[in-house]
Amino acid sequence: MSTPRVSVLMPAYNAERYIAEAVRSILDQTFCDFQLVVVDDGSSDNSTHLVRQCAEHDPRIILIRNGSSRNICNALNRGIEEARGEYVARMDADDWSYPDRLMQQVAFMDAHPDVVVSGGSIEICDGDLKPLNIRTYQQNDEDIRRRLFRHSPFAHPAVIYRTAAARAVGGYNPALADAEDYDFFLRLGSHGHFANLRDLLLRLRTSKDSVSQSKGRRQEHLTIYIRLKASTEYGYQMSGRDHLYTALQYASSFMIPPRMKFWLYNRLRARR
Repeated sequence: MSTPRVSVLMPAYNAERYIAEAVRSILDQTFCDFQLVVVDDGSSDNSTHLVRQCAEHDPRIILIRNGSSRNICNALNRGIEEARGEYVARMDADDWSYPDRLMQQVAFMDAHPDVVVSGGSIEICDGDLKPLNIRTYQQNDEDIRRRLFRHSPFAHPAVIYRTAAARAVGGYNPALADAEDYDFFLRLGSHGHFANLRDLLLRLRTSKDSVSQSKGRRQEHLTIYIRLKASTEYGYQMSGRDHLYTALQYASSFMIPPRMKFWLYNRLRARR
């Protein structure tokens, strides 16, 4: 089998309700030169069976199963180890990718060899994938880095990054699970530029069980810790405004319930 250009990395845990739809959105991509690496992190439901059924009809699907649930970072790192593509494109087991997502992202990365990781705009949806609003991100490296300490620069399930760079920085840090993507992006930033496409790439499904809502306070505190780590260990510089913003965010994390903060954040970040 020839080496694929892209390895689509999909961690899964008890995702039987949505995983077939997520997998189908990848198999229906207009860009076909990929492998889909599904890392089942010890699901106790029907997730593995559903993926195996899909794999029977499409050899591009690679199923890896952990014996027991460990940590999403371990699942992601296992996928990076198995990836054979030049690029890794992330995908969650309950989201949906637009058909031309990979085509656009591969073309962009090919045309910009200085970019190490890129993402794009996403639709925030309800549990039935009904769009609620659109979220955009800063597009060029300078603007992204200027806002690094205000919010994550990418929608994690919509990113694509260079496999070699991901391995060079050691993958995701299991000690920072629930905010692992933010730390990972900051470390990748030492190997190249950041970028985002303005195009819509993905529909992101939200629910009351999402990490941003169920573990919102822990996620915020980890995010603040990662910012400080980035400024002391990764070579990034926080401005006075960044320090003030971070202090206010920390204080507000004890005063505003995570679910309300999640709602406010989506309202503020929605494209008008």
